[in-house]
Amino acid sequence: MANIKSAIKRVEITERNRLRNKSYKSAVKTLMKKCFTAIEGYGSKLDPEALEAAQQSLSLAYSKIDKAVKRGALHQNNGAHKKSRLARALKKYQSSPETTAS
Repeated sequence: MANIKSAIKRVEITERNRLRNKSYKSAVKTLMKKCFTAIEGYGSKLDPEALEAAQQSLSLAYSKIDKAVKRGALHQNNGAHKKSRLARALKKYQSSPETTAS
């Protein structure tokens, strides 16, 4: 354990930042899971209401990812990768031939 006052303060600040970053990362993971679930729901139903729900969850996930990147909890490239995964998942169902046939 640190003995110097400034070192003790740095330990406290580091712990506080670690917990804040952890909460951002956890929220991003939760929203991504919800978004993937909504996209799967749209893919199985091919319903316009399900598409709206999927796009709404995608928007929320994008927003949270951008905030986490802005705060420094995620690296910029990591945030871009997560957003790309979400967009790819939605596009997979939007451009499939079954959607144009219905």
